[in-house]
Amino acid sequence: MNNSPSPNGSPAPLVEARKLVKRFGDFTAVDGIDVEVQAGEAFGFLGPNGAGKSSTMRMVGAVSPPTDGELKVLGLDPVRDGPQIRARLGVVGQDNALDEQLTVGDNLAIYGRYFDLPRSVIRERIDELLDFVQLKERRDSKVDPLSGGMKRRLVIARSLINDPDMVLLDEPTTGLDPQARHALWERLYGLKQRGVTLILTTHYMDEAEQLCDRLVVMDQGRIVAEGAPSQLIATHASREVIELRFPPGEQVNALPKLDGLGEHVEELPDRVLISSNDAEAVVREVHTRGLEPATVLIRRSTLEDVFLRLTGRTLID
Repeated sequence: MNNSPSPNGSPAPLVEARKLVKRFGDFTAVDGIDVEVQAGEAFGFLGPNGAGKSSTMRMVGAVSPPTDGELKVLGLDPVRDGPQIRARLGVVGQDNALDEQLTVGDNLAIYGRYFDLPRSVIRERIDELLDFVQLKERRDSKVDPLSGGMKRRLVIARSLINDPDMVLLDEPTTGLDPQARHALWERLYGLKQRGVTLILTTHYMDEAEQLCDRLVVMDQGRIVAEGAPSQLIATHASREVIELRFPPGEQVNALPKLDGLGEHVEELPDRVLISSNDAEAVVREVHTRGLEPATVLIRRSTLEDVFLRLTGRTLID
């Protein structure tokens, strides 16, 4: 990697956006955002569908030109230097785009040829990458019968065939069952440990909390919060959340009696969430006010609570 240092002598960001805008006709998908991603960082764009995450990723990936603002990727201009940037990126899109009738190994070999890699280098990297994503025994298997989790791991292996400086992952675990998601997280965490720079979009709060060193929360094309997951929770949420579930039909009558409890009360269709720095005191007050929830759960605040506090709506549109 040959990024020039910034004027103050520190390494230049791998991605630097200033007042970045993307419009499609009259619709503004990305509305003047500022973003910096440093080398070796796992950086996340968090938000619901339609928040502008994927549009931002396409601009960073040099496949969609910005409408306005400034953008540098790997020290280069995505509009002028698109081919050079794309040669140094690994990309895991929302769609696998695998050739289902070819073998696992052949899918990687063909992709390696796109980068004009020597066949000997491709063979060596296929062995290494299939071992890394735990698909070595499937090298000669057709792709079609593989599970969804295996296919996503293969796509991650494919994205690394050119030894990229940075990997872009757009909703990497959408549609996977919990076991497959956790298996994929292990592989991505392994990349982090190797020092690979990751940029990912997700609407899964637990995924962002597990993988991201730093993230931005996007809503309606704008950044509404930025920081490390722990910082966002400390800044935008209380220490604990009390989840109260009431017997059928009783929640609506209970709500007025919960007024003023904790720092914030959030009504959901199946439960009531109360944010507080002293959950035990809140629970005692709930019973003092004559309420008898069917269940009471006390848990620590999460990124999901931050998101709901910032946007006031559910996670997935």
